[in-house]
Amino acid sequence: MIVTEQVLIEKIRQLPPQRMSEVEDFIDFLRSREEEHNLTRTASKASEASFAGVWANDEDAAYDKL
Repeated sequence: MIVTEQVLIEKIRQLPPQRMSEVEDFIDFLRSREEEHNLTRTASKASEASFAGVWANDEDAAYDKL
């Protein structure tokens, strides 16, 4: 199911005012989690070249299949 921005806005508008801080906290949590995920992905990509020589050997070939 694809939820559009407008649908989300309408759902938020239907909430009681005291729930707005919870919605904001949850949005902040999701953004933070996404930023952490992006940082981890970027760090992994950046380290690939450094570890390529270590990882590319016959002794560790069994781990390539995992």
